[in-house]
Amino acid sequence: MKTYKLFILFALAITVFYSCKKEDTIGGKLFDAHVNMTTYDYLKTNHLFDTLVIMIDKMNLKDEVNSSGTFFAITNYDIHNYVLAKQNQLQIQNNDENLKFTFDSLNFTTLKDSLRAYMFKGKYTRDNLNATGTLATADDGELRLIQLIPTTAYTGTLFPTEPEYINLTKLVANQYFTLPPVLDTNTVKQLDPSQFLRTVCQTTGILTTTGVLHVLSNDHTFTYFNNVDN
Repeated sequence: MKTYKLFILFALAITVFYSCKKEDTIGGKLFDAHVNMTTYDYLKTNHLFDTLVIMIDKMNLKDEVNSSGTFFAITNYDIHNYVLAKQNQLQIQNNDENLKFTFDSLNFTTLKDSLRAYMFKGKYTRDNLNATGTLATADDGELRLIQLIPTTAYTGTLFPTEPEYINLTKLVANQYFTLPPVLDTNTVKQLDPSQFLRTVCQTTGILTTTGVLHVLSNDHTFTYFNNVDN
């Protein structure tokens, strides 16, 4: 029985190794990063972004998506997470556990800046990022921290070097800590860990004809980290 368990563990490890090399999962790289289509058209080819494409169309943001140097794409799951969070919020506010809130209930006009929070003019790839990170202004006008962070989750005999994840982070004030008047590389280092609202990319470095596309993890929540006030 012990030998059988070790065999299964070894087989799973080998599967993870080859999946990372072939499919550009977290921390991986695409075999051919270039796709011969715009960012918007690429999103339309992948069912993981069906809801995002509908949202882009309803917001009339197709041109802005294509003009972004870097777009951190949210998935159907990320938008679904927001809709559920919004429904829970409204149920509590109205003291009605049967209240229903759906994707069609969203006010797409007021959510435009929430989607622009994932768009950047500059092109950010694994080649020009590091663990310290780059402070970049998103198209909603707010600063975000973009980092390439190593992880020890897969190190050992299978991965002799640490895989690196691209992370997108919002820096916030909270009830215990404020933000400095000027955010730069030095002041960011002085922030408390609770001020880093970080999400990891599950796929990185897709190079379309109009920019760079990264895909956020499916457990992210649209409107940027559980902000459900819109």
